[in-house]
Amino acid sequence: MELRQLRYFVTLAEELHFGRAALREHIVQSALSQQVQRLERELGVRLLNRSTHHVELTPAGAAFLVEARQILDHVGRAAHVARNAAGSPPTLRAGIVDAGYDSMPQILRAVQQGHPELTIHQVEASIPEQYRQLADGRLEIGIGLAYQPPPGVTSELIRLDPLGVLVPCTHRFAELDGVPVGSLADVPLLLGEESQTPESNQFIGELCRSAGFEPTVYEGTVESNLAAADLVLQSRCVLCIPSSSRTSNLPDTVWRPLVEPVSHYPWSLLWRSGDRSPYVAAVVDTARQLARRLGWLEPAGPATDHEAPAAARGGIPT
Repeated sequence: MELRQLRYFVTLAEELHFGRAALREHIVQSALSQQVQRLERELGVRLLNRSTHHVELTPAGAAFLVEARQILDHVGRAAHVARNAAGSPPTLRAGIVDAGYDSMPQILRAVQQGHPELTIHQVEASIPEQYRQLADGRLEIGIGLAYQPPPGVTSELIRLDPLGVLVPCTHRFAELDGVPVGSLADVPLLLGEESQTPESNQFIGELCRSAGFEPTVYEGTVESNLAAADLVLQSRCVLCIPSSSRTSNLPDTVWRPLVEPVSHYPWSLLWRSGDRSPYVAAVVDTARQLARRLGWLEPAGPATDHEAPAAARGGIPT
Protein backbone atom coordinates (compact mmCIF):
# COMPACT_ATOMS: atom_id res chain seq x y z
CA MET A 1 0.00 0.00 0.00
CA GLU A 2 1.43 3.36 -1.04
CA LEU A 3 0.78 6.78 0.44
CA ARG A 4 -0.09 8.16 -2.97
CA GLN A 5 -2.82 5.53 -3.27
CA LEU A 6 -4.28 6.68 0.04
CA ARG A 7 -4.13 10.30 -1.09
CA TYR A 8 -5.78 9.49 -4.43
CA PHE A 9 -8.53 7.55 -2.67
CA VAL A 10 -9.20 10.36 -0.18
CA THR A 11 -9.37 12.93 -2.98
CA LEU A 12 -11.73 10.71 -4.99
CA ALA A 13 -13.89 10.13 -1.91
CA GLU A 14 -14.18 13.89 -1.43
CA GLU A 15 -14.96 14.68 -5.06
CA LEU A 16 -16.90 11.50 -5.98
CA HIS A 17 -15.87 12.30 -9.54
CA PHE A 18 -12.81 10.82 -11.30
CA GLY A 19 -12.23 13.83 -13.53
CA ARG A 20 -12.24 16.39 -10.71
CA ALA A 21 -10.14 14.16 -8.46
CA ALA A 22 -7.55 13.64 -11.20
CA LEU A 23 -7.42 17.38 -11.82
CA ARG A 24 -6.78 18.05 -8.11
CA GLU A 25 -3.98 15.48 -8.05
CA HIS A 26 -2.47 16.69 -11.35
CA ILE A 27 -2.59 13.25 -12.96
CA VAL A 28 -4.59 11.73 -15.80
CA GLN A 29 -7.90 10.12 -14.93
CA SER A 30 -6.82 6.63 -16.04
CA ALA A 31 -3.79 6.68 -13.74
CA LEU A 32 -5.90 7.66 -10.76
CA SER A 33 -8.40 4.90 -11.53
CA GLN A 34 -5.62 2.30 -11.82
CA GLN A 35 -4.08 3.26 -8.48
CA VAL A 36 -7.42 3.09 -6.68
CA GLN A 37 -8.11 -0.32 -8.25
CA ARG A 38 -4.70 -1.57 -7.07
CA LEU A 39 -5.53 -0.36 -3.58
CA GLU A 40 -8.82 -2.26 -3.66
CA ARG A 41 -7.09 -5.43 -4.85
CA GLU A 42 -4.52 -5.19 -2.06
CA LEU A 43 -7.21 -4.68 0.55
CA GLY A 44 -9.45 -7.34 -0.92
CA VAL A 45 -12.55 -5.14 -0.66
CA ARG A 46 -14.44 -2.77 -2.92
CA LEU A 47 -14.10 0.81 -1.69
CA LEU A 48 -16.23 2.48 -4.35
CA ASN A 49 -19.27 1.67 -6.41
CA ARG A 50 -18.82 3.03 -9.93
CA SER A 51 -21.21 3.61 -12.78
CA THR A 52 -21.03 5.69 -15.94
CA HIS A 53 -22.34 8.82 -14.21
CA HIS A 54 -22.03 8.07 -10.50
CA VAL A 55 -19.39 7.25 -7.89
CA GLU A 56 -20.21 6.44 -4.27
CA LEU A 57 -18.43 5.01 -1.26
CA THR A 58 -19.23 1.49 -0.13
CA PRO A 59 -19.59 0.89 3.63
CA ALA A 60 -16.03 -0.46 3.57
CA GLY A 61 -14.88 2.66 1.70
CA ALA A 62 -16.51 5.00 4.22
CA ALA A 63 -14.81 3.19 7.09
CA PHE A 64 -11.45 3.15 5.27
CA LEU A 65 -11.72 6.88 4.50
CA VAL A 66 -11.64 7.77 8.21
CA GLU A 67 -8.44 5.78 8.75
CA ALA A 68 -6.81 6.94 5.51
CA ARG A 69 -7.28 10.58 6.47
CA GLN A 70 -5.72 9.94 9.87
CA ILE A 71 -2.72 8.21 8.27
CA LEU A 72 -2.11 11.10 5.89
CA ASP A 73 -2.51 13.56 8.76
CA HIS A 74 0.08 11.71 10.85
CA VAL A 75 2.49 11.50 7.93
CA GLY A 76 2.23 15.24 7.33
CA ARG A 77 2.84 16.02 10.97
CA ALA A 78 5.74 13.55 11.14
CA ALA A 79 7.45 15.29 8.24
CA HIS A 80 6.90 18.67 9.89
CA VAL A 81 8.36 17.45 13.20
CA ALA A 82 11.33 15.87 11.45
CA ARG A 83 12.19 19.07 9.60
CA ASN A 84 12.00 21.08 12.80
CA ALA A 85 14.11 18.53 14.70
CA ALA A 86 16.76 18.72 11.97
CA GLY A 87 17.22 22.39 12.70
CA SER A 88 15.46 23.70 9.61
CA PRO A 89 14.00 27.20 10.01
CA PRO A 90 10.47 26.91 11.46
CA THR A 91 7.66 27.49 8.99
CA LEU A 92 3.95 28.21 9.23
CA ARG A 93 1.57 27.68 6.34
CA ALA A 94 -1.59 29.76 6.65
CA GLY A 95 -4.66 29.36 4.47
CA ILE A 96 -6.52 32.44 3.25
CA VAL A 97 -9.63 32.49 1.06
CA ASP A 98 -8.61 35.58 -0.91
CA ALA A 99 -5.58 37.84 -0.76
CA GLY A 100 -7.94 40.82 -0.72
CA TYR A 101 -9.13 40.23 2.85
CA ASP A 102 -7.18 41.85 5.68
CA SER A 103 -7.93 39.73 8.78
CA MET A 104 -5.28 37.04 8.42
CA PRO A 105 -2.56 39.41 7.14
CA GLN A 106 -3.05 41.61 10.21
CA ILE A 107 -2.74 38.58 12.48
CA LEU A 108 0.30 37.20 10.70
CA ARG A 109 2.13 40.52 10.72
CA ALA A 110 1.74 40.67 14.48
CA VAL A 111 2.90 37.06 14.83
CA GLN A 112 5.92 37.75 12.64
CA GLN A 113 6.95 40.68 14.84
CA GLY A 114 6.96 38.42 17.87
CA HIS A 115 8.65 35.50 16.08
CA PRO A 116 11.18 36.85 13.56
CA GLU A 117 12.69 33.37 13.19
CA LEU A 118 9.44 32.08 11.66
CA THR A 119 8.92 31.81 7.89
CA ILE A 120 5.25 32.29 7.03
CA HIS A 121 3.67 31.11 3.79
CA GLN A 122 0.19 32.35 2.85
CA VAL A 123 -1.76 29.92 0.68
CA GLU A 124 -4.94 30.95 -1.13
CA ALA A 125 -7.46 28.14 -0.72
CA SER A 126 -11.22 27.78 -0.42
CA ILE A 127 -12.65 26.60 2.89
CA PRO A 128 -13.21 23.02 1.64
CA GLU A 129 -9.61 22.99 0.40
CA GLN A 130 -8.34 24.42 3.69
CA TYR A 131 -10.08 21.58 5.53
CA ARG A 132 -8.34 19.06 3.27
CA GLN A 133 -4.93 20.68 3.62
CA LEU A 134 -5.26 20.96 7.38
CA ALA A 135 -6.13 17.27 7.52
CA ASP A 136 -3.14 16.13 5.48
CA GLY A 137 -0.62 18.49 7.06
CA ARG A 138 -0.14 20.95 4.21
CA LEU A 139 -1.55 23.80 6.34
CA GLU A 140 -1.15 24.61 10.01
CA ILE A 141 -3.76 27.39 10.28
CA GLY A 142 -6.63 28.71 8.18
CA ILE A 143 -9.36 31.32 8.23
CA GLY A 144 -12.87 31.60 6.84
CA LEU A 145 -16.56 31.12 7.45
CA ALA A 146 -16.89 27.77 9.21
CA TYR A 147 -20.44 26.44 9.43
CA GLN A 148 -19.58 22.84 10.28
CA PRO A 149 -15.85 22.09 10.49
CA PRO A 150 -15.10 18.40 9.90
CA PRO A 151 -13.89 16.13 12.70
CA GLY A 152 -10.29 16.90 13.55
CA VAL A 153 -10.54 20.63 12.83
CA THR A 154 -11.04 23.15 15.63
CA SER A 155 -12.49 26.58 14.87
CA GLU A 156 -12.83 29.78 16.84
CA LEU A 157 -14.85 32.85 15.90
CA ILE A 158 -12.56 35.89 15.83
CA ARG A 159 -14.37 38.58 13.82
CA LEU A 160 -17.88 39.73 12.96
CA ASP A 161 -17.29 41.69 9.77
CA PRO A 162 -20.00 44.08 8.46
CA LEU A 163 -21.43 42.75 5.20
CA GLY A 164 -22.24 45.07 2.33
CA VAL A 165 -22.46 45.33 -1.44
CA LEU A 166 -19.89 46.51 -3.96
CA VAL A 167 -21.44 48.53 -6.81
CA PRO A 168 -20.31 51.00 -9.48
CA CYS A 169 -20.31 54.64 -8.45
CA THR A 170 -23.14 55.18 -10.94
CA HIS A 171 -25.39 52.53 -9.36
CA ARG A 172 -28.54 53.63 -7.52
CA PHE A 173 -27.26 51.90 -4.37
CA ALA A 174 -24.24 54.22 -4.38
CA GLU A 175 -26.47 57.10 -3.26
CA LEU A 176 -27.62 55.24 -0.13
CA ASP A 177 -25.95 55.21 3.29
CA GLY A 178 -27.17 51.64 3.73
CA VAL A 179 -28.75 49.16 1.33
CA PRO A 180 -31.83 47.26 2.62
CA VAL A 181 -31.40 43.55 2.02
CA GLY A 182 -34.82 43.47 0.35
CA SER A 183 -33.46 45.80 -2.36
CA LEU A 184 -31.28 42.97 -3.63
CA ALA A 185 -34.34 41.06 -4.83
CA ASP A 186 -34.26 42.64 -8.28
CA VAL A 187 -30.51 42.72 -8.94
CA PRO A 188 -28.23 39.85 -10.03
CA LEU A 189 -25.84 38.74 -7.27
CA LEU A 190 -22.45 37.27 -8.05
CA LEU A 191 -21.86 34.14 -5.97
CA GLY A 192 -18.82 31.90 -5.87
CA GLU A 193 -18.42 28.48 -7.46
CA GLU A 194 -20.49 26.18 -5.22
CA SER A 195 -17.71 23.62 -4.83
CA GLN A 196 -15.33 26.35 -3.68
CA THR A 197 -17.52 28.68 -1.58
CA PRO A 198 -20.47 26.66 -0.26
CA GLU A 199 -20.42 28.36 3.15
CA SER A 200 -20.44 31.88 1.73
CA ASN A 201 -23.15 31.03 -0.80
CA GLN A 202 -25.26 29.49 1.93
CA PHE A 203 -24.77 32.54 4.15
CA ILE A 204 -25.88 34.98 1.44
CA GLY A 205 -28.76 32.74 0.40
CA GLU A 206 -30.06 32.54 3.95
CA LEU A 207 -29.76 36.31 4.32
CA CYS A 208 -31.87 36.86 1.20
CA ARG A 209 -34.46 34.31 2.27
CA SER A 210 -34.70 36.00 5.68
CA ALA A 211 -35.81 39.11 3.75
CA GLY A 212 -38.45 37.13 1.88
CA PHE A 213 -36.90 36.39 -1.52
CA GLU A 214 -34.67 33.98 -3.39
CA PRO A 215 -31.54 35.66 -4.79
CA THR A 216 -31.19 36.18 -8.52
CA VAL A 217 -27.79 34.62 -9.21
CA TYR A 218 -25.53 35.96 -11.96
CA GLU A 219 -24.58 33.06 -14.21
CA GLY A 220 -20.87 33.80 -14.48
CA THR A 221 -18.24 32.82 -11.90
CA VAL A 222 -14.83 34.19 -10.98
CA GLU A 223 -11.95 33.01 -8.79
CA SER A 224 -11.12 36.18 -6.88
CA ASN A 225 -12.72 39.31 -5.51
CA LEU A 226 -10.57 41.39 -7.85
CA ALA A 227 -12.01 39.61 -10.89
CA ALA A 228 -15.47 39.95 -9.35
CA ALA A 229 -14.99 43.70 -9.00
CA ASP A 230 -14.34 43.91 -12.74
CA LEU A 231 -17.78 42.41 -13.41
CA VAL A 232 -19.24 44.89 -10.96
CA LEU A 233 -17.61 47.76 -12.86
CA GLN A 234 -19.25 46.46 -16.03
CA SER A 235 -22.63 46.76 -14.25
CA ARG A 236 -23.28 43.05 -14.80
CA CYS A 237 -23.96 42.27 -11.15
CA VAL A 238 -23.39 43.36 -7.57
CA LEU A 239 -21.11 41.64 -5.10
CA CYS A 240 -21.84 40.95 -1.43
CA ILE A 241 -18.56 41.20 0.46
CA PRO A 242 -17.42 41.97 4.01
CA SER A 243 -15.98 45.39 4.80
CA SER A 244 -12.51 43.89 5.32
CA SER A 245 -12.06 43.28 1.58
CA ARG A 246 -9.57 45.65 -0.01
CA THR A 247 -11.61 45.27 -3.19
CA SER A 248 -14.08 47.70 -1.65
CA ASN A 249 -11.50 50.48 -2.19
CA LEU A 250 -11.19 50.03 -5.96
CA PRO A 251 -11.61 53.18 -8.10
CA ASP A 252 -15.07 53.81 -9.57
CA THR A 253 -16.74 51.43 -7.10
CA VAL A 254 -18.29 52.01 -3.69
CA TRP A 255 -19.09 49.68 -0.83
CA ARG A 256 -22.34 50.20 1.03
CA PRO A 257 -23.34 48.28 4.19
CA LEU A 258 -26.40 46.07 4.16
CA VAL A 259 -29.21 47.06 6.54
CA GLU A 260 -32.67 45.80 7.41
CA PRO A 261 -31.24 43.56 8.72
CA VAL A 262 -27.68 44.63 9.43
CA SER A 263 -25.51 41.64 8.65
CA HIS A 264 -22.09 40.50 9.81
CA TYR A 265 -19.84 37.94 8.15
CA PRO A 266 -18.27 35.61 10.75
CA TRP A 267 -14.56 34.84 10.35
CA SER A 268 -13.12 31.88 12.26
CA LEU A 269 -9.59 30.59 12.69
CA LEU A 270 -9.14 26.91 11.79
CA TRP A 271 -6.48 24.49 12.98
CA ARG A 272 -5.94 20.78 13.55
CA SER A 273 -7.42 19.64 16.83
CA GLY A 274 -4.65 18.73 19.24
CA ASP A 275 -1.91 20.52 17.28
CA ARG A 276 0.71 21.47 19.88
CA SER A 277 2.73 23.79 17.65
CA PRO A 278 3.76 26.92 19.59
CA TYR A 279 3.34 28.92 16.40
CA VAL A 280 -0.27 27.82 15.91
CA ALA A 281 -0.83 28.80 19.54
CA ALA A 282 0.79 32.17 18.81
CA VAL A 283 -1.58 32.79 15.88
CA VAL A 284 -4.66 31.96 17.96
CA ASP A 285 -3.50 34.07 20.90
CA THR A 286 -2.59 37.01 18.62
CA ALA A 287 -5.98 36.82 16.90
CA ARG A 288 -7.73 36.99 20.26
CA GLN A 289 -5.67 40.01 21.29
CA LEU A 290 -6.42 41.81 18.01
CA ALA A 291 -10.11 40.98 18.32
CA ARG A 292 -10.20 42.61 21.75
CA ARG A 293 -8.12 45.63 20.76
CA LEU A 294 -9.89 46.31 17.45
CA GLY A 295 -13.38 45.35 18.59
CA TRP A 296 -13.75 42.62 15.97
CA LEU A 297 -16.37 40.80 18.02
CA GLU A 298 -18.35 43.92 18.90
CA PRO A 299 -20.48 44.56 15.79
CA ALA A 300 -22.53 47.73 15.55
CA GLY A 301 -26.20 47.25 14.82
CA PRO A 302 -29.47 46.05 16.36
CA ALA A 303 -29.95 42.74 18.14
CA THR A 304 -31.58 41.34 15.00
CA ASP A 305 -28.28 41.23 13.10
CA HIS A 306 -28.04 38.29 10.70
CA GLU A 307 -25.06 36.11 11.51
CA ALA A 308 -24.09 32.56 10.71
CA PRO A 309 -24.14 30.06 13.55
CA ALA A 310 -21.19 30.80 15.82
CA ALA A 311 -18.24 28.55 15.18
CA ALA A 312 -17.14 26.26 17.96
CA ARG A 313 -14.82 28.05 20.31
CA GLY A 314 -11.68 26.02 20.95
CA GLY A 315 -8.86 26.63 23.35
CA ILE A 316 -5.37 27.70 22.42
CA PRO A 317 -3.37 24.60 21.42
CA THR A 318 -0.95 23.62 24.19
